[in-house]
Amino acid sequence: MSEEALEELSALAAIYCEPGACEVLAASETDGVTFRIQTSVKELLDTDILLKLLFHLPVNYPSTLPEISVSSDQLTRAQCMDIKDKLLEQAKKHLSEPMVHELVLWIQQHLEYVIKQPARVCNEKTTLSKGASTEDAIWMLLLHLDHMRAKAKYVRTVEKWASDLKLTGRLMFMGKIILILLQGDKSNIKEYLILQKTSKVDVDSSGKKCKEKMISVLCETKVQSQHKRFQMFEVKEYSTLDELQKEFETAGLANLFSEFVPPLLK
Repeated sequence: MSEEALEELSALAAIYCEPGACEVLAASETDGVTFRIQTSVKELLDTDILLKLLFHLPVNYPSTLPEISVSSDQLTRAQCMDIKDKLLEQAKKHLSEPMVHELVLWIQQHLEYVIKQPARVCNEKTTLSKGASTEDAIWMLLLHLDHMRAKAKYVRTVEKWASDLKLTGRLMFMGKIILILLQGDKSNIKEYLILQKTSKVDVDSSGKKCKEKMISVLCETKVQSQHKRFQMFEVKEYSTLDELQKEFETAGLANLFSEFVPPLLK
């Protein structure tokens, strides 16, 4: 990680100093740093819009553009994608110089114009109508991991990511099979995948920290009405395939199990 990036991260932590406003999710000398900034845009349509901005600064940042992900419980996914696209356009104007704070300030000043339509403000009682976009629905992700060498640390990391991103589901062990089943907002599912693929969560055969290269996305889909919503994220171990199958069936995911799990045994 460059000295400029370290200095910028320190400055951001000082600027966004309220609890949860700036949080480092992953950091590495070889992979850069991933962090999230939460900022509220005041008095937009008489409503405070809370934006969650995920930045991944690669090791050669700011000579290379950051990766950006945007989410908000009060905006549609399409609106969040518009914000991301505009931020990346702005980032190109600041290439080779620290830019994150400038990008946050820019979106605070221009959010109303970027989203182009009144923000759809939601609350916990908001329900999806039949015509609602699938982008606003709850999504589900099923991952297969080949192995975990540093199991205890790996498990703690997955639990933290799930908690930070408000994802529920299961981390499942059955023999050599390792599965991660997640449910939550689609943008948070995407953020999880970024973390999983860019962070050093395990160690290699020589004991050095390494990224997860042996991960497979088995399924990513919208949660259907017949699917049970998990209330929390749990780590569970199963002695037999039947026990694992029962977990899927209880959650209304029998078809998911039969399509993706048996082939892993071959």
